[in-house]
Amino acid sequence: MLLLQLYFSFHQWTVYLGGWQDAEFVGLEIFRAVFTDARFGLSILRSLAFAAGSTIGCFLIGFALAYLMHQPFRGQALYYILFIVPMLTVPIVIAYTAEMLLYESGPVNDIITRVSGAEYKVAWLSDPNIALLTVMLLDIWNWTPFSFIIMLAGFASIPKEPIEAARVLGASSWRIFWEVQLPLLRPVIFLALTLRFLEAVAEFPKIWALFQGGPGSATETIPVYIYLTTWQYFDVSKGAALSYVAMILMIVIVLAVIRLLRREKQALDAMYVAPQGDR
Repeated sequence: MLLLQLYFSFHQWTVYLGGWQDAEFVGLEIFRAVFTDARFGLSILRSLAFAAGSTIGCFLIGFALAYLMHQPFRGQALYYILFIVPMLTVPIVIAYTAEMLLYESGPVNDIITRVSGAEYKVAWLSDPNIALLTVMLLDIWNWTPFSFIIMLAGFASIPKEPIEAARVLGASSWRIFWEVQLPLLRPVIFLALTLRFLEAVAEFPKIWALFQGGPGSATETIPVYIYLTTWQYFDVSKGAALSYVAMILMIVIVLAVIRLLRREKQALDAMYVAPQGDR
C-alpha cells in the first residue's frame, strides 16, 4: 500500500484517466502543489490546535482521576468501570448522540439555560467559530480514560521506598507529590501525552460524522482534507502525496519525543545512581 501511494505521488492520476498503470510521471510536481497549498497548511494548523487542546484536556482530567484513584478504597471497581466506559463507546455513536444533544434547542443548551437563569442558545453544530471546540470536547470525553489508564499504571509503578522515606522525614502530601512522585512520573507523562497527541491528530470519525469538514472549512483537519481530496475530488495522486507528507510530520514528532524520553530516562537513572554513589 505504501509503495502504491508512493507511485501515485510521482504519477498524475485520477479515477477519470483510465488504468493507473498509464499514469503520467510528473516527478515532484505533486509535492510542490502540496507544499504550496494554503488549504493544506490551514488543515495542519487545525489538526495541531485540535490535538493540543484534546491532549491537554485528556491529560489533566485523566491525571487528576488517576491521582484520586491510585490508592485503594471501597467501591473503587465501580469507578473504574464508569471512567473507562467513554473509551469503549464507538466514535460514530458519540457523534450521532452529540448531534441530538447539541442542537440549539437541545438538552445541553436547555440545562445551561436552567442553571444560569439566562437564555442560552449556542450553535454548537453550526457556528464555525466553535465547531472545532465542540469536537474537541467530545474527543476529551471519549479519550480521557486512555490518559487515566496510563497514569494509573504510572502511579502503580512508583517504588514505595522514596515515598516512605519522605514521610519519615515529615514531608507533606503535597511535597511528596511534587518532589517525589511527579519527577518519577515524567517519562510516563511524556508517553501519555505523545500517544494521545498522535491519536488526536489522526481523528476522523467524529469530525466527519458531525461536520464533514464544515461549517465552511472550520473542522477541515489533515485526515478530513486527505479524504476530501482523494474520495470527493478524486485526485488520488494529490491524496497520496498529502498522506506521505502527513506521515513524515508524524515521524518527526515521534523521533523528537523519543529523544525527550531518552533524556528523561537518563535523568531518572542519574537520580538512582547518585544516592548509591554517596554511600
